[in-house]
Amino acid sequence: MMRSLTALRHLPGRAGLRPGRCAAVHAQRRCCAGVGHPLSVLSEDEEMLRDSAERFAKEILAPHVQAMDQKGVMSKEIVDAMFEQGLMGIEVPAEMGGVELNFTAACLAIEEVAKVDPAVSALMDIHNTLLVTAFKRYGSQELQQQYLPRLAADTVGSFCLSEPNSGSDAFALKTKAVRDGSDWVLDGGKCWISNSMEAGVFVVFANADPSKGHRGITAFVVDVDNKGLQIGKKEDKLGIRASSTCELVLEGCRVPKEAVLGEVGQGYKIAIELLNEGRIGIGAQMVGLAQGAFDYAMRYMVTRKQFGQSIADFQGMQFQYARARMEIEAARLLVFNAARLKESGKPFVLEAAMAKLKASEVAQDVSSQCIDWLGGVGFTKEFLAEKYYRDAKIGTIYEGTSNIQLQTIGRGVRALYSE
Repeated sequence: MMRSLTALRHLPGRAGLRPGRCAAVHAQRRCCAGVGHPLSVLSEDEEMLRDSAERFAKEILAPHVQAMDQKGVMSKEIVDAMFEQGLMGIEVPAEMGGVELNFTAACLAIEEVAKVDPAVSALMDIHNTLLVTAFKRYGSQELQQQYLPRLAADTVGSFCLSEPNSGSDAFALKTKAVRDGSDWVLDGGKCWISNSMEAGVFVVFANADPSKGHRGITAFVVDVDNKGLQIGKKEDKLGIRASSTCELVLEGCRVPKEAVLGEVGQGYKIAIELLNEGRIGIGAQMVGLAQGAFDYAMRYMVTRKQFGQSIADFQGMQFQYARARMEIEAARLLVFNAARLKESGKPFVLEAAMAKLKASEVAQDVSSQCIDWLGGVGFTKEFLAEKYYRDAKIGTIYEGTSNIQLQTIGRGVRALYSE
C-alpha cells in the first residue's frame, strides 16, 4: 500500500507538510510567480503532493477505471482511498486533519488524477475547490469545526446551485428558504448536482427573500440524512460516467439558523467567488485529461509499426503530436498562471476564464486526435481513447459554458480600455 500524505509528513530527511512551514511555502510560491521565474516551478511540498496523486492514480485508481465507467458508479473503495491518501483535504488546516497546502497543489493533484480518470478527478475537484473553500472562507467557526475535519477524513461534499430553469442564468433559481422560528425551511428542486450519490453534506443555494432578486440568495448547509432532502434521478451521461449527477428534491427541508453559510443574502457573492476559483480547477482537470489521452496514444504509436517503422516516426504524425503537445503546455501554463494569481490575492477572474476555456477546448481537440492516431482500435471500447473523448465534452459545459467564459473574457478586456 502506498504511503498517505499524512505519513509523508514524517519521512526522514523531509521538512514535511507541517503548518509551521506555511509561511515559507507561501513565500516560495510568490517568488515562483514573480517576474523571471517559471510558472511551473514548484515547492517541495507541491511536488510531494503531485507525486503522491500520481502514484494513487496509477496504482490504485487505474485498475477500476473501465469498470466504473461501464457501470456508471463511483467505487466506494476509490473514494475511501482518496481520503486515506489526503487528497480530499488538501487545503484543510492540519489541526483539522488536512494537509494544509495551497490552491496550486490542489490543481496539481486534480491534473494527475484526471490523467487516469477525469470522472474521479471531477469528484475530487468539486470537493476541494468548491466545498472545502466554501467552509474555510465563509463558514462560521462552529461550521468549520463541525465540517472541515469531516471533509478531510470521510465526508464528500456537494455544491447545489443549478436548477431546471437556471443553468447559465444560475441566479434565476426558484428554490426558496422561509424562516420558521429559529429555523429555515427549504423547498424546491436542484438538477445537475455532482457528487450527489457520494455526498454526506450539501451546500444548497436558496432565495430567502425573492423580493430582493439575487440579493436574497443564501447558502445553507444540509446534511444527507435530513428528512427534507431526497436524491432524485441519476443522469445517464455521455462522459465522466462514474461521477454521479443527480436531481435533488427539497421538501420541508428544515435546517437551524446556524446552517447559514456566510450571511443571509450573501449567497450570490459566495457562488460567484467559488465558481471563479472552481474554473481553474476544471482547467486543471481538462489539462490532465488532454495529457492522459496524449500519453495513452503516444505509448500505442511508438509500438505500432506500419511500412516497417513506428507510426510515431512518420513526419506527418510528428507534426500532429508536436502541435498537440504544445497546446497542452499552453493550457497548463494558463492554469498555473490563474492559480498563482489567485494565491497572491491579485485579480484572476479574467485569467481563470481563459484557462478554463483554453483547457476545455484543448482537451476536446487532443482527445479527438488521439482516436485518429490509434486508428480503428481507438474507436472501440476496449481501448481508453474513446473514454477520454467522451469525458472531454463536459469541459465546455460545466462551471460556466464556453460562451459564458468568452463573455467574461470580453468584459474583462473591454474594461482595460476606457473611452
